[in-house]
Amino acid sequence: MDHRSEIREFLTSRRAKISPQQAGLPSYGTRRVPGLRRAEVAQLAGISVEYYSRLERGDLAGVSDSVLGALARALRLNDEEGIHLRDLARTAGTGPRRRHRPAPRTVRPSVQRLLDSMTEAPAFVMNGRGDVLATNALGRALYAPMVDAARGDTPNHARFIFLDERSHRFWGDWERAADDTVALLHAQAGRDPYDKDLTDLIGELSTRSDDFRTRWARHDVRQYHQGSKPFQHPVVGDLCLTYESLDLTADNLTLVAYGAEPGSESDDKLRLLASWAAGDNGERQPYEPTRRSTDRA
Repeated sequence: MDHRSEIREFLTSRRAKISPQQAGLPSYGTRRVPGLRRAEVAQLAGISVEYYSRLERGDLAGVSDSVLGALARALRLNDEEGIHLRDLARTAGTGPRRRHRPAPRTVRPSVQRLLDSMTEAPAFVMNGRGDVLATNALGRALYAPMVDAARGDTPNHARFIFLDERSHRFWGDWERAADDTVALLHAQAGRDPYDKDLTDLIGELSTRSDDFRTRWARHDVRQYHQGSKPFQHPVVGDLCLTYESLDLTADNLTLVAYGAEPGSESDDKLRLLASWAAGDNGERQPYEPTRRSTDRA
């Protein structure tokens, strides 16, 4: 990934989404591109056209918080987009030697014990690239199609969604899952543009998937907090599960746990899934993925 290009395309894409009418500006003349002109963004942000043009060329190094805030207001960025803009500015002008901490590939034993103690909720831990590094027994059962698709390598949300046809059957709303996954990767790219494994993943998906490439060009960003997701599980059928995420700040990882509305059909099916996960010979072992052959310590 080229960091300057990432900045340029993010600002350009946000500018293109806002009409003069939405910004409260008069519209005049023939517009060759959708959205606001650079001069209009500069006017709304209270900065010179020359300075904004420099920023949109990808040079955010040393930009003050007040200017970033003004830009966020001018471009009507939501909270997640505003955070992304600040992440892009924080990493601008830095090189690989000053990069963000790389995303881990394993979890500490205490984290695995925490997962294993969650016996009634599917749970897993992932890094910023969407690699599923560890699960509890019920989490492995829920994500069985993704785990199987990885064939012993570390399961990855994006690879499964865009490179495996089974993902269309597994996700109850594939389009939404695809949009969310790409938006999460974009957010991670802003936090750590020098993560080689992330760059390799994006390159792989851009080469092999038109669906990914189209979404990546939108420059949408998203964080993983809470919500609900529909599944079409091959064993128990349709599920609608809520999820909550918890940042493991010491490890730069995220723990995600699912649940169902008590007494609902999905709650019954989750109990059925737990029985299937336990099997006939006692509880299944928690998932411990191996590294991909291209990974390096």
